[in-house]
Amino acid sequence: MNNTLPILYSFRRCPYAMRARLAIAYSGIEVELREVDLKHKPLELLNISPKATVPVLQCPDGHIIDESRDIMHWALQQHDPDGWLESIEHPLIDENDNSFKKSLDHYKYADRFPEYSQEYYQTECSLFLEKIENILKSSNFIQNNHLSYVDMAIYPFIRQCYFVNTSWFDNTPFSHLRAWLNKLLYSPLFDSIMIKHPAWKAHDKAIIFNSHSTELK
Repeated sequence: MNNTLPILYSFRRCPYAMRARLAIAYSGIEVELREVDLKHKPLELLNISPKATVPVLQCPDGHIIDESRDIMHWALQQHDPDGWLESIEHPLIDENDNSFKKSLDHYKYADRFPEYSQEYYQTECSLFLEKIENILKSSNFIQNNHLSYVDMAIYPFIRQCYFVNTSWFDNTPFSHLRAWLNKLLYSPLFDSIMIKHPAWKAHDKAIIFNSHSTELK
Protein backbone atom coordinates (compact mmCIF):
# COMPACT_ATOMS: atom_id res chain seq x y z
CA MET A 1 0.00 0.00 0.00
CA ASN A 2 1.25 3.49 -0.88
CA ASN A 3 1.18 5.34 2.45
CA THR A 4 2.15 8.61 0.78
CA LEU A 5 -1.31 9.05 -0.76
CA PRO A 6 -4.21 10.83 0.92
CA ILE A 7 -7.00 8.44 1.93
CA LEU A 8 -10.60 9.27 1.02
CA TYR A 9 -13.38 7.53 2.94
CA SER A 10 -16.41 7.71 0.70
CA PHE A 11 -19.81 6.23 -0.09
CA ARG A 12 -20.72 5.99 -3.74
CA ARG A 13 -24.31 7.29 -3.54
CA CYS A 14 -23.81 10.05 -0.95
CA PRO A 15 -24.14 13.48 -2.60
CA TYR A 16 -21.59 14.99 -0.23
CA ALA A 17 -19.08 12.30 -1.13
CA MET A 18 -19.92 12.72 -4.83
CA ARG A 19 -18.96 16.36 -4.88
CA ALA A 20 -15.72 15.64 -3.04
CA ARG A 21 -14.84 12.94 -5.58
CA LEU A 22 -15.77 15.24 -8.47
CA ALA A 23 -13.33 17.90 -7.29
CA ILE A 24 -10.58 15.35 -6.67
CA ALA A 25 -11.13 13.74 -10.07
CA TYR A 26 -11.13 17.09 -11.85
CA SER A 27 -7.93 18.14 -10.08
CA GLY A 28 -6.18 14.94 -11.16
CA ILE A 29 -4.95 14.22 -7.64
CA GLU A 30 -4.45 10.57 -6.74
CA VAL A 31 -6.00 9.33 -3.51
CA GLU A 32 -6.60 5.93 -1.99
CA LEU A 33 -10.35 5.35 -2.11
CA ARG A 34 -12.02 3.47 0.74
CA GLU A 35 -15.69 2.72 0.10
CA VAL A 36 -17.56 2.69 3.42
CA ASP A 37 -20.38 0.38 4.41
CA LEU A 38 -22.47 2.87 6.37
CA LYS A 39 -23.99 0.11 8.50
CA HIS A 40 -20.58 -1.26 9.44
CA LYS A 41 -18.21 1.67 9.51
CA PRO A 42 -14.55 0.69 9.78
CA LEU A 43 -12.68 1.46 12.98
CA GLU A 44 -10.07 3.28 10.92
CA LEU A 45 -12.72 5.87 10.01
CA LEU A 46 -14.20 6.09 13.51
CA ASN A 47 -10.75 6.65 14.99
CA ILE A 48 -9.99 9.70 12.85
CA SER A 49 -13.45 11.28 12.65
CA PRO A 50 -15.79 10.78 15.61
CA LYS A 51 -18.84 11.99 13.66
CA ALA A 52 -18.06 9.25 11.10
CA THR A 53 -19.91 10.78 8.20
CA VAL A 54 -18.53 10.61 4.68
CA PRO A 55 -16.56 11.99 3.02
CA VAL A 56 -13.45 12.11 5.18
CA LEU A 57 -9.99 12.80 3.81
CA GLN A 58 -6.90 11.71 5.72
CA CYS A 59 -3.81 13.53 4.46
CA PRO A 60 -0.40 11.83 4.53
CA ASP A 61 0.70 14.14 7.36
CA GLY A 62 -2.29 12.99 9.46
CA HIS A 63 -4.42 16.10 8.88
CA ILE A 64 -8.13 15.23 8.69
CA ILE A 65 -10.67 17.04 6.51
CA ASP A 66 -14.21 15.88 7.23
CA GLU A 67 -16.40 18.41 5.40
CA SER A 68 -17.14 17.87 1.72
CA ARG A 69 -16.72 21.50 0.71
CA ASP A 70 -13.39 21.67 2.52
CA ILE A 71 -12.23 18.57 0.63
CA MET A 72 -13.26 20.23 -2.64
CA HIS A 73 -11.32 23.34 -1.66
CA TRP A 74 -8.28 21.27 -0.70
CA ALA A 75 -8.24 19.55 -4.10
CA LEU A 76 -8.77 22.71 -6.12
CA GLN A 77 -6.08 24.61 -4.26
CA GLN A 78 -3.62 22.04 -5.59
CA HIS A 79 -4.77 22.05 -9.21
CA ASP A 80 -7.58 24.09 -10.75
CA PRO A 81 -6.93 24.37 -14.51
CA ASP A 82 -10.34 25.82 -15.44
CA GLY A 83 -10.83 28.23 -12.56
CA TRP A 84 -13.49 26.35 -10.61
CA LEU A 85 -12.64 28.26 -7.44
CA GLU A 86 -13.96 31.46 -9.01
CA SER A 87 -17.44 30.44 -7.86
CA ILE A 88 -16.63 29.11 -4.39
CA GLU A 89 -18.56 31.91 -2.66
CA HIS A 90 -21.72 31.59 -4.76
CA PRO A 91 -24.77 32.08 -2.47
CA LEU A 92 -26.62 29.15 -4.04
CA ILE A 93 -24.18 26.74 -2.39
CA ASP A 94 -25.19 27.74 1.13
CA GLU A 95 -28.84 27.69 0.13
CA ASN A 96 -28.37 24.21 -1.33
CA ASP A 97 -26.72 22.92 1.83
CA ASN A 98 -29.31 24.38 4.16
CA SER A 99 -32.88 25.07 3.10
CA PHE A 100 -32.86 23.00 -0.09
CA LYS A 101 -31.22 19.98 1.56
CA LYS A 102 -33.85 20.09 4.30
CA SER A 103 -36.68 20.26 1.74
CA LEU A 104 -35.05 17.50 -0.29
CA ASP A 105 -34.81 15.18 2.70
CA HIS A 106 -38.47 15.80 3.51
CA TYR A 107 -39.42 15.20 -0.11
CA LYS A 108 -37.37 12.01 -0.48
CA TYR A 109 -38.44 10.58 2.90
CA ALA A 110 -41.92 12.09 3.08
CA ASP A 111 -43.24 9.15 5.11
CA ARG A 112 -40.92 10.24 7.95
CA PHE A 113 -42.34 13.77 7.91
CA PRO A 114 -46.13 13.31 7.89
CA GLU A 115 -46.81 16.92 8.90
CA TYR A 116 -47.18 17.72 5.19
CA SER A 117 -47.68 15.77 1.98
CA GLN A 118 -44.89 14.81 -0.39
CA GLU A 119 -46.37 17.25 -2.90
CA TYR A 120 -45.90 20.05 -0.37
CA TYR A 121 -42.21 19.20 0.02
CA GLN A 122 -41.92 18.85 -3.75
CA THR A 123 -43.18 22.42 -4.11
CA GLU A 124 -40.61 23.58 -1.56
CA CYS A 125 -37.87 21.98 -3.64
CA SER A 126 -39.22 23.68 -6.75
CA LEU A 127 -38.48 27.12 -5.32
CA PHE A 128 -34.76 26.37 -5.38
CA LEU A 129 -34.91 24.58 -8.73
CA GLU A 130 -36.62 27.60 -10.26
CA LYS A 131 -33.76 29.87 -9.17
CA ILE A 132 -31.27 27.68 -11.00
CA GLU A 133 -33.56 27.44 -14.03
CA ASN A 134 -33.67 31.23 -14.30
CA ILE A 135 -29.88 31.46 -14.23
CA LEU A 136 -29.48 28.74 -16.83
CA LYS A 137 -31.82 30.47 -19.27
CA SER A 138 -28.91 32.73 -20.19
CA SER A 139 -25.91 30.53 -19.37
CA ASN A 140 -24.82 26.93 -19.93
CA PHE A 141 -23.60 26.73 -16.33
CA ILE A 142 -24.36 28.60 -13.13
CA GLN A 143 -21.43 31.03 -13.19
CA ASN A 144 -19.20 32.39 -15.95
CA ASN A 145 -20.78 30.10 -18.57
CA HIS A 146 -18.39 27.26 -17.79
CA LEU A 147 -18.39 24.38 -15.36
CA SER A 148 -17.18 25.45 -11.91
CA TYR A 149 -17.27 24.81 -8.19
CA VAL A 150 -20.87 25.91 -7.76
CA ASP A 151 -22.14 23.43 -10.38
CA MET A 152 -20.25 20.56 -8.77
CA ALA A 153 -21.27 21.51 -5.24
CA ILE A 154 -24.97 21.58 -6.15
CA TYR A 155 -25.28 18.97 -8.89
CA PRO A 156 -25.32 15.80 -6.70
CA PHE A 157 -28.29 17.15 -4.74
CA ILE A 158 -30.24 18.11 -7.87
CA ARG A 159 -29.51 14.62 -9.16
CA GLN A 160 -30.92 13.17 -5.95
CA CYS A 161 -34.04 15.31 -6.29
CA TYR A 162 -34.47 14.14 -9.87
CA PHE A 163 -34.43 10.47 -8.93
CA VAL A 164 -37.10 10.83 -6.25
CA ASN A 165 -39.67 11.17 -9.03
CA THR A 166 -38.22 11.33 -12.53
CA SER A 167 -41.62 11.64 -14.17
CA TRP A 168 -42.48 14.73 -12.17
CA PHE A 169 -39.06 16.31 -12.79
CA ASP A 170 -39.25 15.60 -16.53
CA ASN A 171 -42.59 17.36 -16.71
CA THR A 172 -41.63 20.53 -14.86
CA PRO A 173 -41.12 23.72 -16.89
CA PHE A 174 -37.43 23.65 -15.93
CA SER A 175 -36.09 22.73 -19.39
CA HIS A 176 -32.75 24.52 -18.97
CA LEU A 177 -32.18 22.84 -15.62
CA ARG A 178 -32.88 19.43 -17.18
CA ALA A 179 -30.39 20.14 -19.98
CA TRP A 180 -27.76 21.12 -17.40
CA LEU A 181 -28.52 18.02 -15.34
CA ASN A 182 -28.29 15.68 -18.33
CA LYS A 183 -25.01 17.24 -19.41
CA LEU A 184 -23.53 16.39 -16.02
CA LEU A 185 -25.28 13.02 -15.58
CA TYR A 186 -23.75 11.67 -18.79
CA SER A 187 -20.36 13.34 -18.55
CA PRO A 188 -17.10 11.33 -18.52
CA LEU A 189 -16.14 13.15 -15.33
CA PHE A 190 -19.22 11.92 -13.47
CA ASP A 191 -18.89 8.42 -14.93
CA SER A 192 -15.34 8.28 -13.60
CA ILE A 193 -16.40 8.89 -9.99
CA MET A 194 -19.32 6.44 -9.98
CA ILE A 195 -17.45 3.18 -10.56
CA LYS A 196 -18.67 0.59 -8.07
CA HIS A 197 -16.24 -0.76 -5.50
CA PRO A 198 -16.79 -3.24 -2.65
CA ALA A 199 -16.84 -1.95 0.90
CA TRP A 200 -13.27 -1.50 2.12
CA LYS A 201 -11.79 -3.76 4.77
CA ALA A 202 -8.43 -3.58 6.47
CA HIS A 203 -5.66 -5.29 4.48
CA ASP A 204 -7.59 -4.94 1.21
CA LYS A 205 -5.53 -3.98 -1.79
CA ALA A 206 -5.53 -0.21 -2.19
CA ILE A 207 -7.84 1.28 -4.82
CA ILE A 208 -6.19 4.30 -6.42
CA PHE A 209 -8.73 6.91 -7.45
CA ASN A 210 -7.97 9.64 -9.95
CA SER A 211 -9.25 11.05 -13.21
CA HIS A 212 -8.36 13.66 -15.78
CA SER A 213 -11.74 13.63 -17.51
CA THR A 214 -12.56 17.34 -17.69
CA GLU A 215 -14.26 17.50 -21.07
CA LEU A 216 -17.02 19.78 -19.80
CA LYS A 217 -15.95 23.43 -20.05
